[in-house]
Amino acid sequence: MLIESPLDPRDAVLDEICPAGEAWMGTVRKGQTFRIVDLEGNQAVDTLFYNAHDAEERYSATDTIRRQGRLYLTTGSRLISSEGNVMLTITADTCGRHDTLGGACAAESNTVRYALDKRPMHSCRDNFMHALNACGCAHHLGMSKRDITSNINFFMNVPVTPEGRLSFEDGISAPGKYVEMRAEMDVVVLISNCPQLNNPCNAYNPTPIRLLVWDPV
Repeated sequence: MLIESPLDPRDAVLDEICPAGEAWMGTVRKGQTFRIVDLEGNQAVDTLFYNAHDAEERYSATDTIRRQGRLYLTTGSRLISSEGNVMLTITADTCGRHDTLGGACAAESNTVRYALDKRPMHSCRDNFMHALNACGCAHHLGMSKRDITSNINFFMNVPVTPEGRLSFEDGISAPGKYVEMRAEMDVVVLISNCPQLNNPCNAYNPTPIRLLVWDPV
């Protein structure tokens, strides 16, 4: 459901750009609102969420899909944790649909899906692992590559075919589209601003995204 936000970027307590193909990791406190902006359009944003006090509790694709009764996320969707708790609620969305099934690209999947010579290409799993090694909050929580689980792909278009297969299609986003969510607990956010060049999820051209956080009004 397309809903615009009343929040003004000039009032944000965090306003950062995540460059094309790079990772970002940070903490959003309970009650704060977090926005991801697709600056140039058709950019997939692979995202994971963790309880900021116990990383064993994290976003669960299975529980989120089951509780919503639908595969795709938009305004009103609640992101459910592995413990059955609501982590975040999507409060505004100008794109309209976000993927829960496509997962994150990796050296192995690039090889299987595309070609052997694609194995060295940068991937979302590489980004996740780099952020976990570099970020102080990940070290504090004792996080490692074992904590990389099934992620959300904001702005990514992954239809399910009548045969039950996934199809990676051209994105449905556009420059300036955004998704906004309210944290229902303190969460650590782990993002790979997808570097994929082999399918149309990024229009074959990864671009930067903008990340904003507001305190509760």
